Amino acid sequence: MSDYMPVGVIVEILKRLPVKSLLRFRSVCKSWDSVICDPCFISTHLQASLSNNTPFLLLSYWENCKKDYFLHYDNDGFDEFKQLQFPVFVCDSYSFVLGSCNGLICLRFWNGVVSKFILWNPSIQKYISLPRLRISNDVHINFGFGFDLRTNDYKLVIIGLEKGDTWIKPFLFSLNENCWKRVNAIPPSYTSYSREISVPFVNGAVHWIGYQKRNSGVFTNAILGFDLSAEEFFEISLPESLIGLGPMVLSTIKYGESSIAVLKRIRANESWDLAELWVMKEYGVVGSWTKVLTSTLHRKWFPYILGFTKNGEVLVQLDYGKLASLDLNFQQMELHGVELTTKLISLEGSYVESLVLLDKAVDVHRVNL
Repeated sequence: MSDYMPVGVIVEILKRLPVKSLLRFRSVCKSWDSVICDPCFISTHLQASLSNNTPFLLLSYWENCKKDYFLHYDNDGFDEFKQLQFPVFVCDSYSFVLGSCNGLICLRFWNGVVSKFILWNPSIQKYISLPRLRISNDVHINFGFGFDLRTNDYKLVIIGLEKGDTWIKPFLFSLNENCWKRVNAIPPSYTSYSREISVPFVNGAVHWIGYQKRNSGVFTNAILGFDLSAEEFFEISLPESLIGLGPMVLSTIKYGESSIAVLKRIRANESWDLAELWVMKEYGVVGSWTKVLTSTLHRKWFPYILGFTKNGEVLVQLDYGKLASLDLNFQQMELHGVELTTKLISLEGSYVESLVLLDKAVDVHRVNL
């Protein structure tokens, strides 16, 4: 009997294995290493993982004056999977997660003067440092990170407003090209402010809240989107009751795998806040906006809305660091067995272990920015 096994059979076996096993199997033989590092296999393995594995939620915490990142199973148990070994790429810099997509985390490091950007895959402990980009400190900037399915490319877009609310041409980084370019897309006549709980990437686009101030002093609001494939801006209308609110009141959240939600939070008085949560049941269909939650929240113990779980429940932080999920259908809250002595910063997004960057990145221990 021949010991030869067709490559197609090897691929079918390997694509079902976890990342940790595949990294070990690279040392079995040169042919297996070649298969595992092949871009086509990396894509095939990713699609199998997205289809068959339970996703994770990426959470960030403050601890000892630094951020720590943890993965929790996105299921009823909400068990901790592991703490990510977050690399210290740059000393004396603040780190921000700009997005998470297909196992790739986009990070910004800022020391108060210079920004540096990293694409990091914690599952394989590899990263890519993006080329330096110089933007004036006078420009107010927002970020969006996601995947261009048409070109099989990961992209980071930066939109910015100069003083006087004048848009600059957006900057767009392409991983395939490993370079920045200026985009000629004309943004709608809105301004944008950085108070987002997250920057949702759904249906090939990133989303922010846009504000337009009329001569009368009244605001008009809308969802401002940027399509990563078409490299164009677009608008999505908000529910009528949310139009006209001032800046810093609304935030966008990812809802499920293919739509968005909007959180409204306004200060009622010295002790109480008013909150509403709206979801777009069918993406792009304005008539599908539905208010799913209305609350009056005492500022000392209010549940801080972090985002949505895979099954549509709302993940919230209660007082003393407790985490809970709110079932919107029955308006019931279930505590998770997680109590933190540190402050929970945010739900950074969903996460799946993948091999993305295995064929083009360098090891984290070789950090050199």
